[in-house]
Amino acid sequence: MRVLLADDHDLVLETLASFLKAEGGFEVETCGSLEAACEKIGNDIAYDLVLLDYTMPGMNGLEGLKKAIAASFGRPVAMMSGTASKAIAQEAIDAGAIGFLPKTMAAKSMVNAVRFMAMGETYIPLDFLNAVEETPDIPLARQLSEREHQVLGGLCRGLSNKEIARELDLQEVTIKLHVKTLCRKIDAKNRTHAAMIGKEAGLF
Repeated sequence: MRVLLADDHDLVLETLASFLKAEGGFEVETCGSLEAACEKIGNDIAYDLVLLDYTMPGMNGLEGLKKAIAASFGRPVAMMSGTASKAIAQEAIDAGAIGFLPKTMAAKSMVNAVRFMAMGETYIPLDFLNAVEETPDIPLARQLSEREHQVLGGLCRGLSNKEIARELDLQEVTIKLHVKTLCRKIDAKNRTHAAMIGKEAGLF
């Protein structure tokens, strides 16, 4: 099976690629951005599966997924993420992804999932779908509205206002307003400081 792994974290790429190769039967190629992935897909190489990281450069949420699917000539494209919610995973499937893998999966399970998807079967871990997503009882969390919490999560992942707007299906000017409001609420000097406060508080 020929698999293309696209992620901007070298450690993730090396780890997953080595596990797949160790299993045997996998020919693995890697790259670090959506642009590089689409270029490889367009080189008349028939991949049995393309696995994209949700937050790597060029993705812009599910827009990158749609671009990769359009470039893959009907071959399976899946997503993986260490931060995306169940709702985003379901949206990815609805948008045409063959599957969604949380990076918290055990290596053996991830290898089996890759093999499953490369055979054309849709895959999302049941324990991920059934997990109850709760906001930890952290004082900072109680200060923010649900939308502000989502925007702060985007800031903690280094996303721009435009990227957060696309992810939440809102106008960029709306995100700018939310950033301003949440910065005031948590006494942050700027978006970078807000992200630092969010991470130090244990929210993300």
